[in-house]
Amino acid sequence: MDISHLRGKYTTKGLDIKDLNPNPFIQFETWFNQALEAKLTEPNAFCLSTVGKDMMPSLRTVLLKTFDEKGFVFFTNYKSTKSKQIEENPKAAALFAWLDLERQVKIEGNVEKISTSDSLKYFLSRPKGSQIGAWVSHQSEIISSRSLLEQKFDEMKKKFLKGEVPFPSFWGGYAIKPIRIEFWQGGQDRLHDRFLYELQEDNTWVISRLAP
Repeated sequence: MDISHLRGKYTTKGLDIKDLNPNPFIQFETWFNQALEAKLTEPNAFCLSTVGKDMMPSLRTVLLKTFDEKGFVFFTNYKSTKSKQIEENPKAAALFAWLDLERQVKIEGNVEKISTSDSLKYFLSRPKGSQIGAWVSHQSEIISSRSLLEQKFDEMKKKFLKGEVPFPSFWGGYAIKPIRIEFWQGGQDRLHDRFLYELQEDNTWVISRLAP
């Protein structure tokens, strides 16, 4: 199927270095708030790329749950494919695609587990169904049918019917600690504006304009 005719026009006024905050975390927060104001569908969704020892990249969409200068945090099963790859190679890339705003943000950095206490704090804030789901799903493992998954969910739901759902030791958060953050703004005639923040040895950030 030839879809080469599909193309959009970028109509934004562009992005200049004077428009950027020297701190990439503040710049990200500004753009994230604008994505919220635009009522985009799940603006905290991002594509997470990891690579294990077999050097085969793996990509999936996860949800950002908190961010600050310590990193960008998401949660998962610690026995999942992504977790195994992070254990083998603790580096990752993340991409936020806010296409309705003609924007993308790319983050590259090192990945670390967050503290158990922080993972527990978030786990307790989740709906009970999501808490049970963390116990039910052996993430990334092959299963024979959905019905078995639903059966296990019903069993766990009855088990924890009257009490709190215990915190699973195999589940928790990771923080991507960025060394590079790129802000991309679509431009007319494909002359997009790209600015790269790079972390220096003295923990300051240097901003460079990239060719589109």
